[in-house]
Amino acid sequence: MDEQHQEDWLDRQLREAVSYIDDEGFTAQVLKRLPARRPGRRPLRAVILLGVTVLASAIAYFISGGGRFVSLNIERLAMLPVLWLFAIALGSGLLVTTLGLFAAISKTSDLQS
Repeated sequence: MDEQHQEDWLDRQLREAVSYIDDEGFTAQVLKRLPARRPGRRPLRAVILLGVTVLASAIAYFISGGGRFVSLNIERLAMLPVLWLFAIALGSGLLVTTLGLFAAISKTSDLQS
């Protein structure tokens, strides 16, 4: 219990401490000596990633027989009884909701720490 009291005291001291400690210009000198920022390559990287993705998708489409497997599976899905379709839709909805809940909880715990 004493350890918890000590942590609370330390937290309170850190919150109440002065927000800036005068370092006689040390921080400014360090920032001046840092190398200049290089121009970002983000647009080029985005174009490359998008191009590779489109190319891989086109290759997969042609290798798979022109996407024939998609139409076959849609036909199979249409032949299922209504109760099965309802169960699949319900299960998919629950799965997506659960994954979204876990993502939200994870994001919240990251923000709190």
